[in-house]
Amino acid sequence: MEQGRLILLVEDNPDDQLLIRRALSKDRVKSQIFIANDGLEALDYLFRHGKFTDRDPLLVPGLVILDLNVPKVSGLEVLQEIRKNATTRFLPVIIFSSSREERDVLDGYQLGANSYVIKPVDSKEFEEAVRQLGTYWLSLNELVPPHKA
Repeated sequence: MEQGRLILLVEDNPDDQLLIRRALSKDRVKSQIFIANDGLEALDYLFRHGKFTDRDPLLVPGLVILDLNVPKVSGLEVLQEIRKNATTRFLPVIIFSSSREERDVLDGYQLGANSYVIKPVDSKEFEEAVRQLGTYWLSLNELVPPHKA
């Protein structure tokens, strides 16, 4: 798969997962979505640990959509691990959270989030926000070439 077309969605809410999948499927940018239901599963997927040791190393996400409030390992801890690792340091990470707490926004940016988007409550606005994120990050944004990361 071409880099940039795989999205790692770190989200434990099945309703939000469905809305995000639906929004991205309506977009012109065709992408594959891998859903991690908790922070530990996201890290295992990214770093090929646990049940993902045999994952194709070429199947790297071009984008991570990260909820802050996920079980096992928090979204901020996931972000911190992504930024500490040379292979994932430049991976675009969008925090997509219902938290409006100033501390969460500040911590997210300090840890290296590329964007912090508050989840809209209205389902149509939610889908539109996700669609715009997908279009920008997967179509317009230029990724760091893998050999330069």
